[in-house]
Amino acid sequence: MPNTVVVLGAGVGGLTAATRLRELLPERDRIILVDRSFDGVQGLSLLWVLRGWRDAEQVRVRPKPLPGIDMRTAEVRSVDTAARVVHTGTGPIPYDAVVVALGAGLAPERVPGLSDALATGVAGQFYGLDGAERLHRQLSRIDSGRIAVLVAGVPFKCPAAPFEGALLAADLLRERGVRDAVTVDAFTPDPLPMPVAGPAVGRALVGMLERHGIGFHGNRAVARVDPAARRLEFADGAGEPFDLLVVVPPHQAPTAVAGTGLGAAGWIPVDRHTLAAGAPGVWALGDSSALLLPNGKPLPKAAVFARREAEVVADGVARHLGHDAPEPHFDGLGSCYVEIGGHVAAKGVGDFFAPGGPEVTLLDPSPGFHEEKQEEERAWLARWNG
Repeated sequence: MPNTVVVLGAGVGGLTAATRLRELLPERDRIILVDRSFDGVQGLSLLWVLRGWRDAEQVRVRPKPLPGIDMRTAEVRSVDTAARVVHTGTGPIPYDAVVVALGAGLAPERVPGLSDALATGVAGQFYGLDGAERLHRQLSRIDSGRIAVLVAGVPFKCPAAPFEGALLAADLLRERGVRDAVTVDAFTPDPLPMPVAGPAVGRALVGMLERHGIGFHGNRAVARVDPAARRLEFADGAGEPFDLLVVVPPHQAPTAVAGTGLGAAGWIPVDRHTLAAGAPGVWALGDSSALLLPNGKPLPKAAVFARREAEVVADGVARHLGHDAPEPHFDGLGSCYVEIGGHVAAKGVGDFFAPGGPEVTLLDPSPGFHEEKQEEERAWLARWNG
């Protein structure tokens, strides 16, 4: 009897999982890939949109038809893990196995005043294509004053992104000839940037910021944004003024993910090595999942992990359905680039499953790492857009 595997979300993880499953499963088994629009964006390129190095059409991901995969445009409303049914805006889809790769959503309303600040242009964010384009325009107009780069909540996608945003904003201001007239400061509730990577990496990133004239302020949990006064108010009672706020809004699990009831915080807890969730026939990967490291901290939400997790999940689904496939084993190895401006990037590489905590090395900035990231961007767009 044929099986049906439903993959939810056509981002990095969903596309990789669906195509890998098609390689592993017999032709009689159905693979249904569900996405709200199949009109996405290359996430690693959004900071380049902010900087002005890319425009919208250069970073869009519009997947071509995938042979042997039923691509359905629909809003995922809920996943009934007991009945094994995905409910969508176009009707129910029964499944034998489901892969949840719906990513993470933004929740600016969780910080009083932040939604108003974004709506009125007092603040900008780069976690979406429209936001990144708008923020580029905002950065292209500011000639003096103070830019505050704020992490408004954790966890969030791409741990280095806020600090890359600060560095690339400073780089754009320098190119415009107004850098000396604009102060740039970064604020985060964490004690150091990228705390999961360890204090040595955090201190190295602080050093990069300081060398580019960017102030770093750790342990600053925002309580409120006052858009009229252009002021940040922190949980410790302190306040900071700004002229333009560049914000990483709080992130939240999509409603359909939170509605599974598999995780108290909405994110779906998964096995560290197989990405299997706590219900039969359910796997979750990427930003939708909550994977705890040996030291009890969560694995960062980053595309580099989602891509590898997707291959592991596909192997696990195939074996679950009784087919030959490699033993699923996610190893926790990963790397990321840290753009600092001037077409130069640093690179962090590490073993996040090391028993004593992640072992991460931050390699010195070079044009070569920026070129590596460009090649990664080109390869991904070519693979899916044709």
